[in-house]
Amino acid sequence: MTTTTLAVLVPLLPFLGAAAGLLLGRTAPGYVRPLAVLPSLASLVLAVLVAVRQGGGQAINAATELTPTGSVPIELALHIDGFAALVAVLVGVVASCVQIYSTGYLRDDPRYPSYAALISLFTSAMLLVVYSGDLIVLLVGWEVMGICSYFLVGHYWETPEARAASIKAFLVTKLGDVPFLIGLFALATDAGSFRITTVLGTVASGGLHHPTLIALLLLAGVAGKSALFPLHTWLPDAMAGPTPVSALIHAATMVAAGIYFVARLLPVFQASSAAMVVLAVMAAVTMAGSALAALAQDDIKRVLAYSTIGQLGYMAGALAVGDRGAAVFHLLSHGAFKALLFLAAGVIIHASGTNSLAVMSRMTGLRSRVPDAYWTMTVALLALAAIPPFSGFFSKEAVLGAAEHVATGHTGHAPDSAGWIVLVAGLVTAVLTAAYATRLWLLAFHGRGVKAPDHGKEPRSMTVVLWVLAVPSLAFGLAYGRLPDWFDGRDLTPVLTTSVLGTGLALVGGIVTYGAWRHTTALAPRVPMGAVVAHPDAEPARVEAEAIASHAPMFGDMAYAPDPADPGRLLLGPLHRHAAVGFHLDAVYHVLFVRPVQAGAALVRFLDREVVDTYVRGAAALPRLLGAAVRRAQTGNVQTYVSALLAGTVVLVVAALLVATGA
Repeated sequence: MTTTTLAVLVPLLPFLGAAAGLLLGRTAPGYVRPLAVLPSLASLVLAVLVAVRQGGGQAINAATELTPTGSVPIELALHIDGFAALVAVLVGVVASCVQIYSTGYLRDDPRYPSYAALISLFTSAMLLVVYSGDLIVLLVGWEVMGICSYFLVGHYWETPEARAASIKAFLVTKLGDVPFLIGLFALATDAGSFRITTVLGTVASGGLHHPTLIALLLLAGVAGKSALFPLHTWLPDAMAGPTPVSALIHAATMVAAGIYFVARLLPVFQASSAAMVVLAVMAAVTMAGSALAALAQDDIKRVLAYSTIGQLGYMAGALAVGDRGAAVFHLLSHGAFKALLFLAAGVIIHASGTNSLAVMSRMTGLRSRVPDAYWTMTVALLALAAIPPFSGFFSKEAVLGAAEHVATGHTGHAPDSAGWIVLVAGLVTAVLTAAYATRLWLLAFHGRGVKAPDHGKEPRSMTVVLWVLAVPSLAFGLAYGRLPDWFDGRDLTPVLTTSVLGTGLALVGGIVTYGAWRHTTALAPRVPMGAVVAHPDAEPARVEAEAIASHAPMFGDMAYAPDPADPGRLLLGPLHRHAAVGFHLDAVYHVLFVRPVQAGAALVRFLDREVVDTYVRGAAALPRLLGAAVRRAQTGNVQTYVSALLAGTVVLVVAALLVATGA
């Protein structure tokens, strides 16, 4: 079988699995789980075969014209280089793990068949984006992911949070997709083709007429899809969906698509220095702001959501300094440990019965309840904090090293200012990332108080995949010496200066957070049995905490109920309340966009009701009045008719006499 045929089957198999799952979900429920898992696993095997055959060498290209358009042709095209081959493997690994995990996580969910089919369709759409060599075909996969995210985030549609989150995710990403579509058309018009190879050839020959405008339009779509500032606000709210969906969106599909798109078309953005600086600023604000927000979140999934935004900022920063090798390296590394973090968080939530870190901090023994989640999440958090030798250290160091290289003027791939912006923001974010990773670990696994509830042993399908993902989280970074062939020859060896700075700052962030946690824990009061001090910012957490405290064990004559032993409050101080709500960006958008739209809708409704409907009612009232007048004349009384006839005759006679007299 040719490599091209194998590549076609990679996205096709999950698509067929999705179609079969939707058709057979109700009539043959016994086939649902095999149809969810097996196509993803088969697609993964084929993706690995494609990667082995591609081998980091010459890109694989194949195309056939889809239909004549009369102008710019649209083609079914493949373009598989080293980046595409490795990213497809990542998508296959994470999607397969999510499908296997979901068989246990959603085993009693009545909507599991549609959920599994949508996961397969989501996977197929991302693989189409990865392998596509034509921008219109890529756009199809791009938009299919958007509609899949809408349905999956709103899976628990009975809850208002899920409904609002799904609508918000759809609208915010569509807000970016409109300029993105315009940018694609402008790019194809200049290049005369939607083929990626033709577009890159046009850029190399200086054929782009409006590179800055095109790059900025495309960046709007990338910001929406990959949750970069200022269109990142949908991603934390998307945590209302099932936890495996969060793992898929954050690790291997939707948010990775924008970064991958820029990496594939990086020369288009490099054609404009202004666009590169804009991308650098977006990356800097994204990574630093989201890290501060993560340090203030109470919901464990929202901590991880803001963490994803910050790591996407690192990837965008690598692209802003013209190093797509570092960006994709971090995308691959992050995909493994972030999928692990979310799936481990799902196990923790299942065991503790809550998403709240404040409530978990009042539990003791949670780590012994879920040892698989404890050890694997520890590995993933160390990778997230970029502690050597875990994978995150090598990939994040590649980003910082690339930024330092540009900032010191050793390369002309991007403006020096972009290098300094990314480098400074990246180092600041390294401290904050280690801080919120340490905080999460301490609050989730080192609580003091009541015993954690025992909900029984988690299904094996949920725990096995954690260890599968722990392997690349630990060891993938060590493969940097074997990756240059896959990354355009990019040397991924860590640079001493940024390695020492990044690791040192990460250790400082972790140690300071640990010290703050010890301080707040020591100050937390011991309160009488049954009493509890509520988390001041989380009403649901207060209710859960009171329920737990009512069964608290005695420590002498006291029950230990610390509140809140949260180092984030101590470290952020007065900034905490602003960071906890994402620095009020949603409120700003509500004022700038939601209220004007609502006011416009109210005005249109008023005009429709009071103006347009008035004319309609008037047009109906006039015939009604005339009809009433005629109806009054038609009484059916013969005497009335004769009297009217005589009166009319008299009037006519008088009128005739007057006319004759006048004449």
